[in-house]
Amino acid sequence: MATKVFMEALSPTMEEGRLVKWNKNEGDAVKSGDILAEVETDKAVMELVARGEGILRKRLVNENDAVPVGTLVGVIGTKDEDISALVSGAAAAAAPTPTPTPTALAVPPTSPVAQAAPAPSAPTPSAVRPQAASVIASVASGSSRTTASPLARRLADDNGVDLKLIAGSGPAGRIIKRDIEAAIATSAAHPPASAARRGASAQDYEDIPLTQIRKTIARRLAESIGPIPTFYLTAEFDLSRAAEMRAAVAQLGDDFKVSFNDIILKATATALAQHPEVNAHWLGDHIRYFNRVHLGMAVATDDGLIVPVIFDADTKRLSEISAESKALAKKARERKLKPEEYTGSTFSVSNLGMMQIDQFTAIINPPECGILAIGAIEDKPVVMPDGGFEVRKKLRVTMSCDHRVIDGAVGAKFLQTLRRMIENPLMLVY
Repeated sequence: MATKVFMEALSPTMEEGRLVKWNKNEGDAVKSGDILAEVETDKAVMELVARGEGILRKRLVNENDAVPVGTLVGVIGTKDEDISALVSGAAAAAAPTPTPTPTALAVPPTSPVAQAAPAPSAPTPSAVRPQAASVIASVASGSSRTTASPLARRLADDNGVDLKLIAGSGPAGRIIKRDIEAAIATSAAHPPASAARRGASAQDYEDIPLTQIRKTIARRLAESIGPIPTFYLTAEFDLSRAAEMRAAVAQLGDDFKVSFNDIILKATATALAQHPEVNAHWLGDHIRYFNRVHLGMAVATDDGLIVPVIFDADTKRLSEISAESKALAKKARERKLKPEEYTGSTFSVSNLGMMQIDQFTAIINPPECGILAIGAIEDKPVVMPDGGFEVRKKLRVTMSCDHRVIDGAVGAKFLQTLRRMIENPLMLVY
C-alpha cells in the first residue's frame, strides 16, 4: 500500500513549512528513515524523513513552496502501484471547485492544501516589474474569466497582475498558480520598450517573500506588544569589577576567557533563581512560577531573531554558560537548532551592546513575563566619595515587564539583586 508523505509539524509552533530542497527524485528507492527533503520551519531548517519504504512515485510540492502542516507533499509506493487517486485528491485539495463569491474560495480549515501540478520555477522578486499587466495582455488569450485559486489571487496581487488578462489552465478555465508564474516570467523576458530603455535599475521597489522565521516573528510580536500591558524599568550598572575579573581569568589561558555577555547571562540566571516571581509564565487563567531557570538568549540571524535556551542556567558554572552560549549562537546562525534547543525558556535576555546601542526596550516573548535588554558598555566619569572623578565602565539595562504578573516593586527588587551580582562578580562563583 502506498505511503503518504505529509508536511509534518517539525517544531512545536510550526503551522506551515517551506520545502527547501528535495533529496530524493521521483523514481528513487526509499527506505524508512531516509531523508526525503529539507524543510524550513518557523525556527530552523529540519529534515523530513520517510515513514515507509518503496519508490518515491510522486513529488506534489515544488522546491521553495510553502504549504500548511498536514499537506500531502509526496507519495511512496511500489513501481506498478496505482496512485492516481492520491494524486488527484491532492490536486482537488489544491484547487477547490470555485463558487460565485471570492470569499467562498477559501479552503476549509480541515482541508490540507498541496501543490499537485508541476509549476515552472518562480522568478526572483527582482524580475517582477510594475508593467507586468500590460505585457501579460500580449500573451493572454483575451478571456474575461476572473475565477482563480486563492494562491493565484495572492500571487497576482503581490506582483501587480491583472487576472482579467489571464487565461486559466485549471479545471473549467480556473486560474491557478502556474498561470500567474508563467505570466510573470514572460513579463521579465519581454519587458516593454520603455522599461527596456530604463533598464533594471529603474525599478521602484523589490518584493521579497517572507521566510518562515519572519512570519513567526511577526505573529509572535503581534501577540505580545498589543495584548500585554508592559512597563519598563531601566538601571545603570557598574561593570568595573566584572572587567577586572574577566581580565584576571583570561590570563589563565583561552579556556578561561569569558565575555561580558557570559557574565550577564550567569548573573541574570542566578538572580532569577532568587526571584521566582519574575521567572514566570502568564497562562491566561493562571500564572506558572518556575523553580528552574531556563534562560533564553536572543540571537540575530540573517533571517530574523531566534532565541535558543540555556537550560538550568542558574546551576551552571560561568565557563559552562560561556561554552554553551557560543555553541547555541553558532547553531542558530547556521539554522541547525533542534526544536528542543529553542523551546522552553522561562525568561529571556537580548543584547545589542556589541552593536553600540546605548539603551533599548525589548518585546516580551509570551508566555514569558519579562525580558532584559542589554545596552553597550561605556566608559563614564563618576564622582567618587572623596570628590574626585574616576572613569568607570557603565552598562544600561532595561527590563520589560508584564504587569499582569510583575509589579513595579517586584521588578525593581529583581534588578537590585542583578546589580549586586554584576557589580560584585565573585558572588557568581559560589
